[in-house]
Amino acid sequence: MFGSLSEETLRKEAYCRPGDLRDRLEAVYTMFPVLAERQRSLAAALSSGQQQMLAIGRALMTDPTLLIRDEPSLGLSPLLVNFVFDTIQSLNEKV
Repeated sequence: MFGSLSEETLRKEAYCRPGDLRDRLEAVYTMFPVLAERQRSLAAALSSGQQQMLAIGRALMTDPTLLIRDEPSLGLSPLLVNFVFDTIQSLNEKV
């Protein structure tokens, strides 16, 4: 899915949108604290749930007006499925 460091993956996405990179990165880390803990890990070494969080975080770094996800629960445990869908619902409520 991703090969570089997880924080580097997030930062790359942010450069396509103007604004404060640090604020967006902090928002992603607030939403997904495990990514803050694993920010120096290879993204490919993250668990499948962490990779899903990274994928969502990567999309959020662009400050999107619309977020479309294909199979966000693929390969996740039931606990992580609930977490991912709760996160998506929370994002939807913020709009």
